[in-house]
Amino acid sequence: MTSSVVTGVLHDDEIPVDTGLVRALVDRAMPDCADLPVRRLEASGSSNALFRLGDDLLIRLPRQPGGSATIAKEARWLPVLGPVLPVQVPEIIAVFRPGCGYPEHWSVVRWIDGEHPEVVTPETPADPRREDLAADLAQLVLALHLAEVPGEAAATDPDLHWYRGEPLSAMDTVTRQNIARCRALGDFGFDLDAAGRLWEEAMRLPEPKDRPAPRWYHGDLAAENLLTREGRLAAVLDFGGLALGDPAVDLAVAWEVLDPPAREVFRSRLGVDDATWLRGRAWALSITLMIWYYWTTMPQRRSSRIAIGRNVLADAGYLL
Repeated sequence: MTSSVVTGVLHDDEIPVDTGLVRALVDRAMPDCADLPVRRLEASGSSNALFRLGDDLLIRLPRQPGGSATIAKEARWLPVLGPVLPVQVPEIIAVFRPGCGYPEHWSVVRWIDGEHPEVVTPETPADPRREDLAADLAQLVLALHLAEVPGEAAATDPDLHWYRGEPLSAMDTVTRQNIARCRALGDFGFDLDAAGRLWEEAMRLPEPKDRPAPRWYHGDLAAENLLTREGRLAAVLDFGGLALGDPAVDLAVAWEVLDPPAREVFRSRLGVDDATWLRGRAWALSITLMIWYYWTTMPQRRSSRIAIGRNVLADAGYLL
């Protein structure tokens, strides 16, 4: 259960975390685990630093100030949503208060074995086994989107409202800015002029006439946050982006881990209309164009985002 290799400091306001600090936090908060080894994972996420504690536990520490909010969100909602989802989710063992000079809450979860699914490119040969993964992903997405939304959560919890559940048009300005930022990187990996044209098309897509009632969405269904065993989806990780709103963003995973035939299985199982499907594709493009931020510090994420962008352009007929 890992993520992408991190080669440097990710954020200007990054909180310094090392093995010595984690050892001190564990010894203070979990004296029964004082004899268990602590080791930093080479591969981590952009929101949390990850450390193994023995063989069975994983420690997650927010990288930036304010990260306690997502730790608390997961602790509150994973026990509610986990039982209605068809795959494993992180089992939260404990959440601990700040200490030893570390200013945020941090969590301990059960380690989950598995492999991240392969990121596909337009050149990846179609594989019927990905159609099983597509069916599993559709089952997950449907279960999450159909899960009951407590009325008080929709109305009162600010941590359950995130930009990825807003109408796609809310991403227009920042997506155009990110295209310009990506141009400044030089040889980017796919045609940014074509990306701009495709984004223009996306801005003409019809939004739902009546804004639907908010539904749960994961917000970051990416290969980094999925685990498979023998090709089948086994677990979904990192619910820090869990929120309520328009769940079209959860369709974006189709352009990362599914080849075209498997993508059609995913779409068919979900039964979404053309406009919703294309909004999901546009979300995949918009999120891809954020990669300038991690261009030098997360090389695996950089490669996967370039692959997604090329898949999106190929799907739209812009990659010849």
